[in-house]
Amino acid sequence: MRIAVDAMGGDFAPANILEGVAQALDGLAWIDQLVLVGHQEKIAHYLDKLQISSHPKLKKVHASEVIEMSDLSTVVLRGKRDSSMTVCAKMLRNGEVDAVVSAGHTGAAVASTTVLARTLPGVERPAIATIMPAMHGHFVLVDAGANTDCKPFNLAQFAVMGECYYRMAFGVENARVGLLSVGGEDVKGNDVTKEAFKLLSSMPINFVGNVEGNTIFEGAADVVVCDGFIGNVLLKGCEGLAKSVMYWLKDAFTKDPIRKTGAILAKNAFRDLKAIGDSDSYGGAPLLGVNGVCIIGHGSSSAKAVYNAVRVAGESVKYRMNDMIVRRIEECGLNLEKKNPASV
Repeated sequence: MRIAVDAMGGDFAPANILEGVAQALDGLAWIDQLVLVGHQEKIAHYLDKLQISSHPKLKKVHASEVIEMSDLSTVVLRGKRDSSMTVCAKMLRNGEVDAVVSAGHTGAAVASTTVLARTLPGVERPAIATIMPAMHGHFVLVDAGANTDCKPFNLAQFAVMGECYYRMAFGVENARVGLLSVGGEDVKGNDVTKEAFKLLSSMPINFVGNVEGNTIFEGAADVVVCDGFIGNVLLKGCEGLAKSVMYWLKDAFTKDPIRKTGAILAKNAFRDLKAIGDSDSYGGAPLLGVNGVCIIGHGSSSAKAVYNAVRVAGESVKYRMNDMIVRRIEECGLNLEKKNPASV
């Protein structure tokens, strides 16, 4: 199994990326090869410090350019053809690696893998799937930011891809699929969600209907489907709220000595609470639907997050998740190549 890692992607690259790679080389014995893609002069010091420069499972590929967060994803392919992310995508297209991992520019990762590696047979658009915590377990949010404008057909394909990912991640067959909307009734929502509701209702999936923003955290569905605009707003809102809640708790528990004592006694409880929303342990978000495996990490990914992203990339290859997606797309009658273009 060969996995390419974008060494230059992320707010704390290359330091955190390379430390995560070192952990993966040490802890994931089933990896055949990790391909480190980036500017070799800029990463040489870190490789020597981590003592992995000559590791037998590590291959280094030079990429002279770096994609900055300010770069437009639509011009990256033309303007920075030798960026670390673009080189990773080319290797995926050419079959030189089985998967790619990047904590860099999300838009560039989506654009480069979609254009260069293309989508799976029958899939129109890829979608980002993110694992979110709920009261009793987790749910998968899809799409979390790859597509700001979608058609009902796209949402239906996202549902199938999310179902496959949930099955791989949690070993659950027949996952409950919900459509994110402003009300539980089928008449609620905009034109896209109303039509998507009809389409999802006709498919051989465990569709539980519309779900609302408050009920998804109560466990209303295992897979929550929406377009990337709504999904990304929801995701970023949750991240901001989590930070605010931790700030409010810290402020409330440090107002006087008695509260401080209580906080010390409850330290383990707070540690458990923080662990529930620890995105580093989820291993990044897969870009479902591309012809290959692409795992997109958070820009602020720690070494632990990079390690788990590599782990999830390997598991996706091992369990042949893409084959599962293609098969389910066909079973649900959503193969784009067999559809009348006017109907989708």
